[in-house]
Amino acid sequence: MRRKDPRQAQVSLIIRLLNRRLGEVELSLINRVQRLSIEQVESLGEALLDFSEVTDLVKWLDELEQQEE
Repeated sequence: MRRKDPRQAQVSLIIRLLNRRLGEVELSLINRVQRLSIEQVESLGEALLDFSEVTDLVKWLDELEQQEE
């Protein structure tokens, strides 16, 4: 059995948690999550506990991108 890259395993878990919390998340948002660094994925893992709708995820991702500019 092949071992997953630890970063990819974390991203996969976060995507599953997002889908469970928010319903089926759009592919475009999943792609944005997959491009995050390991530190950003960890932050998202904490932040998603406060999300109640998909717009919370969009806002979080948008704010992150603005910080990087």
